[in-house]
Amino acid sequence: MGRIAIIGAGAAGCFAAANIGKEHEVTVFEKSSKPMQKVKVSGGGRCNLTHACFDIPELVKRYPRGQSLLKRSLYQFGPRQTIEWFESRGVAVKEEADGRMFPTSDNSQSIIDCIWDQMMASGVQVRYNRSLINLLPEGDGFRLQFSEGADAIADKVILAPGSILKPEQWKWLSATGHTVQAPAPSLFTFNLPGNAITRLMGVSVPVVSVRLAGTKFKEEGPILITHWGLSGPAVLKTSAYAAKALQDCQYEATILVNWLQDMTAHELLEQFQELRQNQGKASIWTRNPFELPRRLWEFLLERIGIPEQQRWAELSATMQQRLIQSLVADAYSMKGKTTYKEEFVTCGGISLPDINPQTMESRKLPGLYVAGEAMDVDGITGGYNFQHAWSSAWIAAQSIKQALSGHS
Repeated sequence: MGRIAIIGAGAAGCFAAANIGKEHEVTVFEKSSKPMQKVKVSGGGRCNLTHACFDIPELVKRYPRGQSLLKRSLYQFGPRQTIEWFESRGVAVKEEADGRMFPTSDNSQSIIDCIWDQMMASGVQVRYNRSLINLLPEGDGFRLQFSEGADAIADKVILAPGSILKPEQWKWLSATGHTVQAPAPSLFTFNLPGNAITRLMGVSVPVVSVRLAGTKFKEEGPILITHWGLSGPAVLKTSAYAAKALQDCQYEATILVNWLQDMTAHELLEQFQELRQNQGKASIWTRNPFELPRRLWEFLLERIGIPEQQRWAELSATMQQRLIQSLVADAYSMKGKTTYKEEFVTCGGISLPDINPQTMESRKLPGLYVAGEAMDVDGITGGYNFQHAWSSAWIAAQSIKQALSGHS
């Protein structure tokens, strides 16, 4: 029987514990007093546990960082295996129109209880209020030192503490040769303080493109105007892929919105010429040819100074150019960010060359395994971060079982 210590009682740590089985002595050490808190609040308390993207090469594209590791891990345990794992234990799962997957109960507690019951059935012990401060090789295993005292001994260790938000607290990792990438928030909305567009809070557009000016970062999807700025999938995807660039500029940047998705200025000019000929007598304010929300259309017209009685045929070249610019490259000054609901995700963590993607074992410290957000992997919103947690935790659990069986 092997002694296995798991650091962190979040999604990855508990899922790893649930998959090791009763043949080994498993103890989970959690720095807080409650397990799986992120699981509880995710998806508005419903838990978006994975995404119905079963094509692994396509799935991997939904992760701004970590693709080299995910190309290996998701083939071993991907969305299909996740669904089977929960459904075989009595938790039915449903797919929503956008591909996100939830328990049919619409209650994250279903997911927590399922994992917890499996842990308890396997005899897993959980120790709360235990903050790891050092991990020392000792004999064929490790000595774990906690700030609260009372060391622990383990043959194998799974590191699953969630985001490594304060690298200075993980000096022992660097001391063992690991490279820790500095953390950066990865899913957030864009603050536009004082911008008049915030008066349109609640207005959404089904498909736009959002671009970070001066960079290659450009994403498409729905957008939502809020009382503080811009949100919605297009913004969240941009925030994820451009996480480090936005951190570097201290979240002050120019955001360009194409309200017509990918239409170019040249294509729009041609469309305007047709409108002048075919709809010349129609009022620009009442004839909205792009089916944008009425409040947004009127806001754009008012902002550039087009009067309400303006007809398409009489639109001046200057005003036409301003309207084209507003529709395909509408510029907004971002100053600051706001965490998206409870979806607090960071990029950064243990550098991927330090981890064997087939086993999740550290290449720097044999016997130490990593799962979840502690490594430099992060996904966009939609269940992808949980999928990485399940995949890496399951692989770490199987690898440890195999390693220990080989020594017995």
